Amino acid sequence: MPELLLELFSEEIPARMQLRAAQDLKSLVTGALVESGLVYEGAQVHATPRRLVLSVEGLPAKTADIREERKGPRVDAPDTAIAGFLKSTGLRLEDLIVQDEKKGRFYIARFDRPGRPATDVIAGIVPEILRKFPWPKSMRWGSGALRWVRPLQSILATFDGEVVPFAIDGIASGDITRGHRFMAPAAFTARRFADYAQKLYEAKVIVDSDARAETIRAEARNLAFAQGLELIEDEGLLKETAGLVEWPVVLMGTFDTKFLDLPPEVIATSIKNHQKCFAVKDGKTGRLANRYILVSNIVARDGGAEIVRGNDKVIAARLSDAKFFWDQDRKTPLDAQLPKLEQITFHAKLGSQAERVRRIEALAGEIAKAIGADPEKAKLAALLSKADLVSGMVGEFPELQGLMGRYYAIDQGIDPEVADAVRDHYKPQGPSDSIPVSKIGQAVAIADKLDTLVGFWAIDEKPTGSKDPYALRRAALGVIRIVLDGAVRVPISSFLIHLVRWARLHMNIAEQKRLSQQPASDNPATAARYGELAREATELEHRFRTNSPAQSDEQPIVSDLLSFFADRLKVYLRDQGARYDLIDAVFALPGQDDLLMIVKRVDALSKFLDTDDGKNLLAGIKRANNILKIEEKKDGVTYGIDVDTQKLIKGEEKALHSAITVSMGQTRMALEHEDFEGAMRAIARLRAPVDEFFDKVTVNDRDPNFRENRLKLLNRIRATTLEVADFSRIEG
Repeated sequence: MPELLLELFSEEIPARMQLRAAQDLKSLVTGALVESGLVYEGAQVHATPRRLVLSVEGLPAKTADIREERKGPRVDAPDTAIAGFLKSTGLRLEDLIVQDEKKGRFYIARFDRPGRPATDVIAGIVPEILRKFPWPKSMRWGSGALRWVRPLQSILATFDGEVVPFAIDGIASGDITRGHRFMAPAAFTARRFADYAQKLYEAKVIVDSDARAETIRAEARNLAFAQGLELIEDEGLLKETAGLVEWPVVLMGTFDTKFLDLPPEVIATSIKNHQKCFAVKDGKTGRLANRYILVSNIVARDGGAEIVRGNDKVIAARLSDAKFFWDQDRKTPLDAQLPKLEQITFHAKLGSQAERVRRIEALAGEIAKAIGADPEKAKLAALLSKADLVSGMVGEFPELQGLMGRYYAIDQGIDPEVADAVRDHYKPQGPSDSIPVSKIGQAVAIADKLDTLVGFWAIDEKPTGSKDPYALRRAALGVIRIVLDGAVRVPISSFLIHLVRWARLHMNIAEQKRLSQQPASDNPATAARYGELAREATELEHRFRTNSPAQSDEQPIVSDLLSFFADRLKVYLRDQGARYDLIDAVFALPGQDDLLMIVKRVDALSKFLDTDDGKNLLAGIKRANNILKIEEKKDGVTYGIDVDTQKLIKGEEKALHSAITVSMGQTRMALEHEDFEGAMRAIARLRAPVDEFFDKVTVNDRDPNFRENRLKLLNRIRATTLEVADFSRIEG
């Protein structure tokens, strides 16, 4: 079947935009084709610095013929109605079809519409897509109205080997393209993708970005290996360099060995950010080498010597800047940098980084106590955690924050464990990142993330839909991973309450400060508000000192945040293969904020429900819950668990009551020892008596006294199982 080939040739497209633009082109064009009735077999899309390319295979030559029917008036309708219908359809009376229906005989107008040629469809949809193409940033040039990421120079559009004729903003489609800007700039024709890709390759353009990336990777590894070195892999940089060249040529440069005194991450970051170059290391020692890999877009006549020389000069200048920052930053102790954090705003409503550090410091000490870390070391690490933000090096390379703090701390003789915690407190920053290596680092990292979450919750800047500008989902998932991977126990609720009060107190003080600048005599309402804030601040400070439970004005934020953690935990465990309904069932229990224990409960519950006892007992519990729900709604009461043993007249209900009593005691004892599997075994002993009860006993007995007593017995089942999980939330 025919193939559509589309190339949009322009000035250089930024590497960061190429992949998204290519996917957008594919989805927009193929979606419009299908909507127009042109179903295809396959599509592929490619991007280079100067072109977006789409090939759609297996398209029909035209859209399908369409038969449409339009129902008209009844045969015995007035002549005026029939005449109006004929006029609207453009048909004669003898062209209409008469159709018998239950309500009578009706005229039917039938139209046979031939399919449209695919070229006409393509010529109609492509210009419209180009006019509305969703570039993150676009521009106009000359006197035209078309907006594109960079000036669009030509459009190649062919179908079944023939040009699809259309024009947009003075650019007419054709079958002509060009190769490499410098090495093969001459124009040539192409009509099908296979021919197009081959001719481009001959013209020094590799159209497939993945192929360009693999070429860079293989040649860089080989070049490094030939020098006894190893390439330091960087997937992000690899994709970026593949988006900067159409014909990658890998070269090796050198810098002065004096720069090896810099931290290796500084060197690698500097040459990456400024020159898009790869660092290499000694294959035997693993230490950074004074070499680097660069990727050129041209096969130079001198073998690339001049290109390398130019890069060497730039990199030497950049590394000199980095060395200056390194030397200057080490002259000032980290703790001496702390006052400068007063001048860095964390968020307009949440104060400065200095205020935030004080919160994290206090909280890290408390978390350290809870997880068995050294509180004083944790507090020191938290105090120094943001100090490198005001350093020259982090100002130049923000991605090195935390890491540079560790280097400066080590240089100043600070405890290595504290220094590691300064480096690690941002971890984990993604699913592939590790958690902090020490419990001190874990304490500071949890404190940092909880402070972020509570702060933005307090000012109502929560994630909405796909938008999460402050990476709050990542922060919550980071806490979850630290807790689970590090096997640490953190009573989150108490820390959330503490932070909520701190955030509210900060906002209170900020508003008091603002109001204090307005003379009270000018506005009585201002004076009243100031007094109200002062009283609220006193109350908040009292809650801090007494560490009281969450109050009614604090509970909504704490509860909402716990629900947010529950949602993140569900996502995380679902990715690990766990069932979300089991997480709901455990989280529904009161006071569940120990994430590690929640996961252990979920694991034990999952194993239990995989057994026959578990499946059958679940059915029995659900039956008991459903009966209770119906009867309590009908009676307008909630039945208790105070069963009258004198009214248990059948052996099955006596046996069930006895089994529940034993099971409840064993379950509570197992839970006290955090033996969740033991608790499940205790619950499992209810299976047989529950089954026998429902087989032999009628709950809704004619005698209201027996009926009430049996409903209370069912509620004892519910109360016992609620010690472990809310079984009503479990599916199945």
